[in-house]
Amino acid sequence: MVINPLVDNLSELKDSELESKIQDLSKKYWMVNNPNIRNQIGLFIEMHREELKARHARAWEQQNQKRNKDLDNLIQVS
Repeated sequence: MVINPLVDNLSELKDSELESKIQDLSKKYWMVNNPNIRNQIGLFIEMHREELKARHARAWEQQNQKRNKDLDNLIQVS
């Protein structure tokens, strides 16, 4: 999902690429003194962080579902 035309489709990036972009944008954020530009960069940082957060949540959910299925096979109630 692309929210801003200036930001690439974040779902196509690898986790490491997202983290790298967050670091790069954070560095640029602190280099700029213009509050309007800082605001825009801050929005981009937040968009990247949200994508990374959503990926971690999906991975955790998948792992949790797998773990629950494994436990179901171990515990048999008769």
